[in-house]
Amino acid sequence: MWGSLLPLGWRASPNHSWVCHRIGVSKQRPRSGRRQPKGGSSHGYPRTARLSEVLREVIADELTKIDDERLDLVTVTAIDVDPEMNRAIVYFDSMFGEEGDEGVIEAMLEHRPRIQASINRQMHARKTPILSFRPDEVIRGAARIEELLRRQPNTTPIEPDDSSVADTDSE
Repeated sequence: MWGSLLPLGWRASPNHSWVCHRIGVSKQRPRSGRRQPKGGSSHGYPRTARLSEVLREVIADELTKIDDERLDLVTVTAIDVDPEMNRAIVYFDSMFGEEGDEGVIEAMLEHRPRIQASINRQMHARKTPILSFRPDEVIRGAARIEELLRRQPNTTPIEPDDSSVADTDSE
């Protein structure tokens, strides 16, 4: 009866005295009872990194299902997603080497609608990034360096000089 006549925020307490309660000042906590971190994500890494990993798995899985001999020996090595999540660059490596890159890119572009549909179906996202494909130069650069190191003639290992070695016989 008195509740409708009281000023906003005043309520009757259990012992029938009138108290003022704060109105709409605090935010609701997540249902789990835990606070969200400042970044808004409950994970320790950014959303684009999580999306990149999911995209890599989905695309690699879809490439195994595609019956195209140009994609038989292709590995998805990394995916770079822009912060707005509109575009993603798919980096790949293949056993065909640099000579087969054009054929691999051509095959991936032909099958891009199927790959995009698979991403959309598996991720349940509002939008999926538009894919572009590039060979992974980091992997190839590392392979070149490794090949150069293998070609080097065996050199004798550098032995430490006597001043840097601790004398263990005196103990």
